[in-house]
Amino acid sequence: MNQKELNELRRRFKPDRTAISKVYGCYVSSSRQIISYVDAPLGLLSQEEQEMYLNLLKKTLSGALGRNLIDIVFSTAQVADSDEHRLLQTLRQTELQDANARESLYRRIIDAIDMGESSYLILLAADTYDVPHRSRDDLEVPDASETVFRYFVCAICPVKDPTLALQYSDRDKEFRGSSTGHIAQPPALGFLFPAFDDRAANIYNALFYSKDTAQLHQEVIDAVFCVQEAPMSPQEQQNLFAAALTETLEKDCSYDVVQAVHEQLRGRIQEHKESRDPEPLTLSVREVGDVLTGSGVPEEKVEAFQDQCRRQYGQDAALNPRNIIEAGKFQITTPEVKITVPPEYSYMVEARIIDGRRFILIPADDGVEVNGIAVTIPNPQE
Repeated sequence: MNQKELNELRRRFKPDRTAISKVYGCYVSSSRQIISYVDAPLGLLSQEEQEMYLNLLKKTLSGALGRNLIDIVFSTAQVADSDEHRLLQTLRQTELQDANARESLYRRIIDAIDMGESSYLILLAADTYDVPHRSRDDLEVPDASETVFRYFVCAICPVKDPTLALQYSDRDKEFRGSSTGHIAQPPALGFLFPAFDDRAANIYNALFYSKDTAQLHQEVIDAVFCVQEAPMSPQEQQNLFAAALTETLEKDCSYDVVQAVHEQLRGRIQEHKESRDPEPLTLSVREVGDVLTGSGVPEEKVEAFQDQCRRQYGQDAALNPRNIIEAGKFQITTPEVKITVPPEYSYMVEARIIDGRRFILIPADDGVEVNGIAVTIPNPQE
């Protein structure tokens, strides 16, 4: 899926646009016991309640593709004949009306997920979307549907325990102690099945959502999708990239090289953002190697780096630059000091050897403050 397709689906989650007729689900305790079931016809709810349910479900399509939203790819054998894919297809084709199928999905999630001491809410909703035809200039043609996209979404929402607070009572004109009640929080994870690729159903893919990019809830991915090649979290990808650099470049992994790599990758991210290309930005291992070559790394070290990347990420891996560097931060750390610089000003920081000692140098001409106090830096030569 690309960003335009994602945005197109996100616009569905409004009371006047959706074809969702009912929201199903269950409320689960921290001890993995189902406390109650959800069977909520949207048409019988107030508009506020409809919007609350739809907003929670919509959150599973939020965040960045390749970071919060991860492609799950089924093998041909799974699509042809597997319990996990058959279950997802049954849920989709029956528009979630098969109670046994819903229960099977609940159990797969409940038996696998680790939410610590938190109780949580599993929500399911099915939608039928008459995908409108688009003209050559990318405008929707009214009443001209090309295909029907049937899909469902699943949201897993932590539930906040009630707290006692002083609340103002309009009736009594005073503050009284009152419980906030159990509150469903935005989803920590969820998924869409099937994927919406080329504005049509792709039953070979699902789109998995994780609010925390450092934790993909691999246990749920394994239980629900059973895919052979599990996706890596962005944090794992970044750690592997850093390890590949330090282990293969060795002494050539200098400050200047890492600074140049960061700047080049950040530049590509910025160019992609400005281009408004809906497709996620990816680089091949060879292209990342070209970045190292352009940063002055010897050819044999570049080849060693590429070989290690292929072993770690896969032979034909497509790397997302946003997952291998922190584009929004440039941080230098020593055992005693941590320096954080806006990435666009990283060029101002230099590494120098002065009288045999290594230094990190930052220009400090005007506007220097210490704990909010303006200070000057004396020049001994003046």
